[in-house]
Amino acid sequence: MRNTAKITTAVLAAGALTLGLSACGSDKSSGASDTSGPLVVAASPTPHAEILDYIKDNLAKKAGLDLQVKEFTDYVTPNTATEDGSVGANYFQNQPYLDDFNKKNGTHIVPVVTVHLEPLGLYSHKIKKTDELKSGATVAVPNDTVNEARALKLLASKGLITLKDGAGNSATTQDIAKNPKNLKFKELEAAQTPRSLDDVDAAVINGNYAISSGLKPAKDALFLESATNNPYGNFLAVKKGNESDPRVKKLAKLLTSPEVKKFIEDKYAGSVIPSF
Repeated sequence: MRNTAKITTAVLAAGALTLGLSACGSDKSSGASDTSGPLVVAASPTPHAEILDYIKDNLAKKAGLDLQVKEFTDYVTPNTATEDGSVGANYFQNQPYLDDFNKKNGTHIVPVVTVHLEPLGLYSHKIKKTDELKSGATVAVPNDTVNEARALKLLASKGLITLKDGAGNSATTQDIAKNPKNLKFKELEAAQTPRSLDDVDAAVINGNYAISSGLKPAKDALFLESATNNPYGNFLAVKKGNESDPRVKKLAKLLTSPEVKKFIEDKYAGSVIPSF
């Protein structure tokens, strides 16, 4: 089975942020630059770790890559672990999120290669189409800076709200200019949004969390983001300076191989879209 380690609590995530950043000057930080051992990659369980496990089980040995996968269910620890050298790379995020994270936390994570897109979607256990949303309905949205803005842009693209001119990748509910249905917004940690579906009228859910909760985005979403010119592709990332690590280069090549493209298309049936 998979060689994985799961970290599930927000307390651990917050602790890792403090401890990880303080460890940048310790001996741990040399781990990512030691290219003789296995490449340990931090990843969200679905679909990232599943894609990496496919590579580990089917492609890595032939490519001469010793790959290990560590699963994390939050969006903080993979970057702090990459920064402090606890892992050699991570695979879970998009560029707007990484830019915001680096700016806020003083980290030095950089993208290596973009692999796939997980379209953000609106889901509901209570309605079958968006015009059934009643006045005053409650909609859950992710509460991190980038994904909340992304969720609001998705709702705006379908005419449910209108955002103020200039509202960008840090837009919040304060940037809503028009709200014709008087929607109420419940801001939650992204991982919690699928669990809110019985308590709210609808929820905007990240693709990985939708899939891991048993939803099928291509089938179950009321609507999804368009993949055209979408800036939210997920990529392999490393601490700056480790881009030329031969293990990272091998993994980047495998992640964008025809075999992985077919695996993504076959397994996720449009819920995850290859970006290469």
